[in-house]
Amino acid sequence: MLQAWFRVMAEKLICQNKKAFYNYFVEETYQAGVSLLGSEVKSLREGKVNLGDSYGDIKKGEVFLVDAHISPYPQANRLNHDPLRTRKLLLHKREIKRLIGKVEQRGYTLIPVKLYFVDGKVKVFDKRETLKKKTMEREMERGRKGFDGDR
Repeated sequence: MLQAWFRVMAEKLICQNKKAFYNYFVEETYQAGVSLLGSEVKSLREGKVNLGDSYGDIKKGEVFLVDAHISPYPQANRLNHDPLRTRKLLLHKREIKRLIGKVEQRGYTLIPVKLYFVDGKVKVFDKRETLKKKTMEREMERGRKGFDGDR
């Protein structure tokens, strides 16, 4: 008889970016850890976060979460954090290299979909969407307008 022991990963949803599913096409998803300060974690436990305008950015081989608003924790006083500070995302090197290739060559963008706790650690779930389709449609519209104006 074979017994298998599985570690149950309890997931507690903190915030979800619902507009991301409506506005973008999900091609791949990644789970990344987030480097946070203590006051930010306490604010997240209270659910005071907004991912609406946030996105992922790659600089010098590292991935960062930009414009995610985590409200200041009232009891932190002078040790509080900047609500819109850039936060480092923790991914494996092979995942970062793959993302760099996709973002630079194909014109993809990193968009956070949801923020949640897994076994007491904060994770963010990114998705990539293609901007090529929108860019091509915009260029085709410009081409049509220029063609109609020449008549």
